[in-house]
Amino acid sequence: MTPTARASLSLLGFGLALLAFLIAIDRPQWFVLRPASGTAAALAKASVKPVDTHETARVGAAAADIAP
Repeated sequence: MTPTARASLSLLGFGLALLAFLIAIDRPQWFVLRPASGTAAALAKASVKPVDTHETARVGAAAADIAP
């Protein structure tokens, strides 16, 4: 392979890598980790602590009693 062809291919490869990088940094949602299976999704959802609506309602009612 001649040095000119090697240089041209290297420049083409660098340009394509730069283009892929610029496209990737414009799309951050591509790099969000998501569960790979239904089981993993269920385990991830189960590990999140649910909001206690009864506690929130009780605190809201107590705050309403204090207000003049």
